[in-house]
Amino acid sequence: MKKISVITPCFNEEASIIECVEEVRKVFERDLPDYELEHIFCDNCSTDRTVEILKQLAVTDHRIKIIVNSRNFGILKNTYNGVLSASGDAAILFMPVDLQDPPELIPEFVKQWEQGYEIVYGMRAKREEGFFIRSARKTYYRLLSRLTYVDYPVDAGDFQLVDRVVLNSLKRIDDARPFMRLMTFDCGFRSYGIPYTWRARKNGTSRNSFMSMISQGLNGIVSFSGVPLRSALVVGMILSSLSILYAFCVGIMVITGQLPAGGRGIPTIIVALFFFGGVQLFFVGVLGEYILAIYNQVRRKPLVIERERVNFDS
Repeated sequence: MKKISVITPCFNEEASIIECVEEVRKVFERDLPDYELEHIFCDNCSTDRTVEILKQLAVTDHRIKIIVNSRNFGILKNTYNGVLSASGDAAILFMPVDLQDPPELIPEFVKQWEQGYEIVYGMRAKREEGFFIRSARKTYYRLLSRLTYVDYPVDAGDFQLVDRVVLNSLKRIDDARPFMRLMTFDCGFRSYGIPYTWRARKNGTSRNSFMSMISQGLNGIVSFSGVPLRSALVVGMILSSLSILYAFCVGIMVITGQLPAGGRGIPTIIVALFFFGGVQLFFVGVLGEYILAIYNQVRRKPLVIERERVNFDS
């Protein structure tokens, strides 16, 4: 019997955890009876009853496995650590505890996997969320798809089923800031996309703050694209060329006596100083993001520090 691992990150999700367990269990019992389930919950040091509830469920269902972190390490590292712990023949990389990605789609994922696709991913064709955040996400993922060197399909998220060969490839990647949705496509292999509607959250609000989403977005661009650095080089060359041309024109005006009286050029100088200063600070910030990525990588810190594991074989 083939085993399918399902990875669910969680943080303070006591209101949603039982429903998540039951819905995934129903899908496997109803639609995938010939497959063994391994449901891995990666808890990011919850302060509510999330871990307590999970442990109670794990006593009677050993398919439920729990990883509890010593502190909150962020959703990307937390999820990826769970993926690296998966023992299945294939794995659902991200099954959100709030069920915004529908577990009912898992059987279709498995069907395409059995037909030979090593990566089966969900495409968020529709999103049940506000106009501003929906537009911002669409704009970002289209920008990312254009900037990255990876053949990344637009609107693909972490809701993916990947074969064991992909999981083994991911284990060989030593990335301090894993951006998993692109890492799978960076590995190569055949892929198949299935469109679906990303549902509104049922309980509470997302624990992933706006600033965290910005940080994750920048991480995706920095990790898989050199375009921002090359853009800095191109813009610098263009501005330098324009400056030389402007200096040449001023020189001609001085020689021909056409330069305006002193004092009239002061506003131009002030505007130019602020403009070039702003451009320099912007690209110093771009360079800083890449330096930060290098800094985090060379420190060789573990992805997460675990407090305990439940139902994992010793």
